[in-house]
Amino acid sequence: MQLYGKEIGSRLMLGTAQYPSPQVLAEAFRRSGAGIATVSLRRESGGDQAGADFWALVRDLGVAVLPNTAGCHSVREAVTTAQMAREVFGTKWIKLEVIGHADTLQPDPFALVEAARILCDEGFEVFPYTTEDLVVAERLLQAGCEVLMPWGAPIGTGLGLTNIYGLRSLRAQFPDVPMVVDAGLGLPSQAAQAMEMGFDAVLLNTAVARAGDPAAMAEGFARAVEGGRLAYAADPMEPRDMAAPSTPLIGQAFLS
Repeated sequence: MQLYGKEIGSRLMLGTAQYPSPQVLAEAFRRSGAGIATVSLRRESGGDQAGADFWALVRDLGVAVLPNTAGCHSVREAVTTAQMAREVFGTKWIKLEVIGHADTLQPDPFALVEAARILCDEGFEVFPYTTEDLVVAERLLQAGCEVLMPWGAPIGTGLGLTNIYGLRSLRAQFPDVPMVVDAGLGLPSQAAQAMEMGFDAVLLNTAVARAGDPAAMAEGFARAVEGGRLAYAADPMEPRDMAAPSTPLIGQAFLS
C-alpha cells in the first residue's frame, strides 16, 4: 500500500489515545504490526515539554506518524493545528478533522473541503476524515487530497459499517483512490468486512484501547485485516439466492 508515495507495510492504522498505560500502548502496536500511528497535537506542550515522554514513546514504536486535528470545529482552528503539527512532528502528513455535529462528531463537509484546499495549497499531504458522501469526496479530490478516509460509523461507537450501500458506492466511484475506513469499528469482523469490500486500510482507536486486553484485540484486528484483504484479492464468489450443490450429481451411484 502506498499513501502519498510512501510505502506502508501494514493496512492497519491505530490511534494512540485512551490506553491504560504507555506499556499497553506499545504492546498493542507490537502485536498489531500497525504501520501508522495517529497522534493528536494536544498531547504535546510547548513550555514545560509535558508531552516529551509520550512523543519519545511514539518514536520508539517505529511506525509512520499521522498527526490529526482532532477536536477542531472550524477551518481556522484546523488549519492552525495542522501548521503546528507540521512543526512538532516534522511531517507533511495531516489527518484532517473538522467536526460539525457535537453528538455524532460528523465532519462538517463545507469546512472540511475549505480546510483541505488551504492545507493542500500549503504543501500538506491531507488525509481527510469524511462521510461516505460522493459529492464531498469529489470536492476533496479536487482540492488536492490523494487519500479519502470515510467513516464506518460515528467515532467511538463500535457500530461497524452502518451504510454499506454508501461505502460500496464510494469505493466503486473512485476505484483508484486509496481509501481508509476510519472510525466506528468495534470488532475485527467489521474490519474484515471493510477490507473484503475493497478498502485499502482501516483506522481505529477505541475498539483496541478500551478492550479488556488491548494487545490481544489489536492482534485480532491485524489478522482480520489481512484475511479480509486476501479474500478481496482472491475475487470471491458472488452470492446467489438458489442453492447450488458443491458435489456434482454426475457420477454418483444410484441404489435401487
